[in-house]
Amino acid sequence: MHVNAEALLAKIASLSPERMAEVEDFVDFIRQREKDAALSRAAAAASGPAFARVWSNPEDDAYDAL
Repeated sequence: MHVNAEALLAKIASLSPERMAEVEDFVDFIRQREKDAALSRAAAAASGPAFARVWSNPEDDAYDAL
């Protein structure tokens, strides 16, 4: 999706100060959500090797086919 940043900024500039504050809050919310998702992905990737040692064993091989 192509976004024209200048057009978006012009639309935001035409809003009342109260609505601009809402837009800013929403942008902050989206940025925080992206940071949280990145942190979750990093934690999952970092824990993978530790869990692999626990999960990868002959006793649990039967569950691999499920």
